Amino acid sequence: MSRIGVLVMSYGTPQSLDDIEAYYTHIRRGNAPTPEMLADLKGRYEAIVGGVFPLRANTDGQVASLQDKLEQLAPGQYVCYQGLKHAVPYIEDGVQQMAADGIVEAVGIVLAPHYSTMSVGTYIKRAQAQAEELGIRMSFVEQYHLHPKLLQALAERVKDGLERLAVSSGGAEPVKVLFSAHSLPVRIREVNDPYEEQLLATSREVAAQAGVADWQFTWQSAGRTREPWLGPDILETLQELNEEGVKGVLVAPVGFVSDHLEVLYDLDLEAKSAAAKLGMTLERIAMLNRDPLYMETLAESIIEAKRDL
Repeated sequence: MSRIGVLVMSYGTPQSLDDIEAYYTHIRRGNAPTPEMLADLKGRYEAIVGGVFPLRANTDGQVASLQDKLEQLAPGQYVCYQGLKHAVPYIEDGVQQMAADGIVEAVGIVLAPHYSTMSVGTYIKRAQAQAEELGIRMSFVEQYHLHPKLLQALAERVKDGLERLAVSSGGAEPVKVLFSAHSLPVRIREVNDPYEEQLLATSREVAAQAGVADWQFTWQSAGRTREPWLGPDILETLQELNEEGVKGVLVAPVGFVSDHLEVLYDLDLEAKSAAAKLGMTLERIAMLNRDPLYMETLAESIIEAKRDL
């Protein structure tokens, strides 16, 4: 019996400081970043990692851990491949490798729980086009934002984060939990894109499981384009919470599954610094990375999607 290919897709990241310009040129559809933008971007990476890029190592580790989990649940049936949106191996490279290995049926999944036509939808479109060209039948996991094990893993992290916040803030009250995700252009609302509602659904369920009554949703990491992006941004939200007298904030970036720039810089450095200047204590939940419950979420979603082949 031939094995089922699993294309594990994610955004990708530069492998070194020297790769940043090429990486962002790809993101910008062939337009190189300006010298000012490039200097800012390099500065952000240097601030969090000093030239070491955790996202690539984290993603590689997630794919390896998923392979191990699939092997536990369905021995000998699945083999994982990686496909990145903006870095090598690209999504098309992953599909081509499957074809070269004789794979004829495959499942695609993105390391992002929430569906948007502008995010997960674009990954799927690229993978599907390449698979059709090479004669591979593919089904896809479009979202898994309410998978019970994902919710459990996130709720455990929120409870742990609140305990850490109580210590670091000296028990300061009141405390607010902020769920966050990467902003997208406001125009997604015009096409009834499910991204926003799926994020709110995840947040509601995680808050309920963690026993959190005082929470709200905010956005982060908006792109630097002229069109409007979903808001308010977390930095604006922190200002508002300060005016309301909030003393402690726990950020739960449920739209992300790994430690990377938008978490390690935008939250751990930028947002934490902004909160401190306002006299507030900010903590962040631990990211999922290779958490066993997250691996089970992915593996079970893949096995379910195989039925559509």
